[in-house]
Amino acid sequence: MRYDAIVIGSGAGGGIAACVLAEGGKRVLLLERGRLLEWEDETRDHLRNHRLSQYGHNTGPELKGNPRVFVEDGKETVVQPNDGRWSNIASAVGSGTLVYGGQAWRYHPLDFRMASTYGVPEGSSLVDWPFGYDELAPYYEMAEWEIGVSGGPPAPEMPARREYPMPRGRTTEKGRRLAAGAERLGWDTQAPPLLINMVPRNGRGACAECQHCVGFQCPTNAKNGTQNTVIPRASATGRCELITEASVTKIVHEQGEATGVTYVWHGHEIRAEADVIVVAGGAIETARLLMISGLGNDHVGRNLQGHYYAVAWGLMPDPVWDGVGPGASISTLKFNHGNDGIVGGGMLADDFVTLPIVYAKWFRPENVPAWGLEHKRWMRDTYRRFIQVMGPVHEIPSPECRVTLDPVVTDKLGLPAARLGGTTHPETLRTTSYMTDRAKEWLVGAGAEVVYSRQPELRLSAGQHQAGTCRMGEDPALSAVDTNGRVHGTKNVYVADGSAHPTNGGFNPVLTIMAMSFRTSNNLLRNW
Repeated sequence: MRYDAIVIGSGAGGGIAACVLAEGGKRVLLLERGRLLEWEDETRDHLRNHRLSQYGHNTGPELKGNPRVFVEDGKETVVQPNDGRWSNIASAVGSGTLVYGGQAWRYHPLDFRMASTYGVPEGSSLVDWPFGYDELAPYYEMAEWEIGVSGGPPAPEMPARREYPMPRGRTTEKGRRLAAGAERLGWDTQAPPLLINMVPRNGRGACAECQHCVGFQCPTNAKNGTQNTVIPRASATGRCELITEASVTKIVHEQGEATGVTYVWHGHEIRAEADVIVVAGGAIETARLLMISGLGNDHVGRNLQGHYYAVAWGLMPDPVWDGVGPGASISTLKFNHGNDGIVGGGMLADDFVTLPIVYAKWFRPENVPAWGLEHKRWMRDTYRRFIQVMGPVHEIPSPECRVTLDPVVTDKLGLPAARLGGTTHPETLRTTSYMTDRAKEWLVGAGAEVVYSRQPELRLSAGQHQAGTCRMGEDPALSAVDTNGRVHGTKNVYVADGSAHPTNGGFNPVLTIMAMSFRTSNNLLRNW
């Protein structure tokens, strides 16, 4: 079969690319290795989901046949998709947008100019983006309105923008306590913007305020992912063919020009041809596929980033648990930039509803046993008084934090497994420690009677919000793709996911991935 474009991956980047191209008159093949999951496929298993994958997860890929090799301190470990070191971003139609919490932040203007603002820390690969906030602003607005964001006015630290299409959700009891604490501290706050319908919109219902948002499908279909927004639009044109459970094995090319792809579908290898190939498999799989296909330069796979999180939690003197989902209802942007002696910063917010098993696993003090009567007493006494502040910090990239192809380990199709190695830059630890102290300060201001935190350790970071392995730039000697996502050295292969981000911002990156895909896809149409 021949198409105008083949899009690989149906997540935040790929779903939008398929929609823009199909609505622009192009015949599109959208390939997704995962399944189309309906609400009936959801199990609400607290130990098998994308928040806590203790024994599995609730999307894909399958645990068997999809290994990765994790390298730490020279030691190699073969890991499966439910192991945190595997860095799974979900495999299904919609990818991570099916199960995410949907925090829809724009990057701060200075997030695009980190090297110019702070200099380049020794040993890092910190760079500016090849364009600034103003270039991406109209595409941010496009994502906010076409996908659907709820929220209130921007914080004073951010530029003015058009109002969101939907109002914010309710402030939780924890949010009210944190709002009072921020007022005592003199900190500005705002409601976190969410890709969730807080009112009925586009034929789908509103948020039911359930306690199973992040990590799970939405019971009212109010969570706005590509699976229920742009992909149905693409299909409605009659020009987009979605094939699920299709694993792309290679981009076929001659002399820098791609002619199509090969993929395996239910045991059969199929070749499809196209004028343009758009790769949107996530930072690890996009880099892996390009390398398997022999495409790109030495920057492909380098500068792998995720997000370190500043995390602090505490106990209030009285219960603050009200069970109101999704839970994230207040944030501060006061420390994204301008922190003395710190490179960058980050956003801080309360979190989504913390499941009891997650609380027991992640927040149990060392002097409390993991089971038994004393454990039960601790849960009964503290769970309803638990309050948390957390947020991603702006990581400082390192060229040695990277994806390569393992020379020995292969997947079920015989393809080389992704090999993950290196660590983020030590400067990221300083930023995380600083932001953790601010989180603790906020909790104390809110009235917490005891506050806890953990100190960050140097490690590879890709499990949250992976990005950077195909960084964008004008110079092929310094980047993997050009300013519109075209892979250097190719005529017609594009990247439309977080891989292209030179840096990953001090925020959840999904709205930026969406905005970048709208930009790349619309530019591609204009220059077809």
